[in-house]
Amino acid sequence: MQKVQRPKIIRSISREVKVGCGSLFVRIGETDGKVIEVIATLGRAGGCASAQNEALGRAISLGLRYGVPLEEYVEQLEDIRCPTPHMFPREELCLSCADGFAIALRENGFEKIS
Repeated sequence: MQKVQRPKIIRSISREVKVGCGSLFVRIGETDGKVIEVIATLGRAGGCASAQNEALGRAISLGLRYGVPLEEYVEQLEDIRCPTPHMFPREELCLSCADGFAIALRENGFEKIS
């Protein structure tokens, strides 16, 4: 399968997901109606969790550019648990940063994920 090249300018949305260690901001970029890029930033700078989220975003983006369906990522990442899930009342349950990626990707505003 051929890799889709990232255009210089793409349209994107940003989704905040509350995770156990703060706010995870997931930016989802699309071109031609398909999601091709995911960039995530944890509300606090630096640290291992931030590095892992950056790596996960890069890996997802690469797979999307090679045609891996968005649904595959949602299915693999949802319900992964960490020791400090976000479970406050009146907010969505988020079990980990990986689960936060799944939430943001499922409700991305570009592609419909069932």
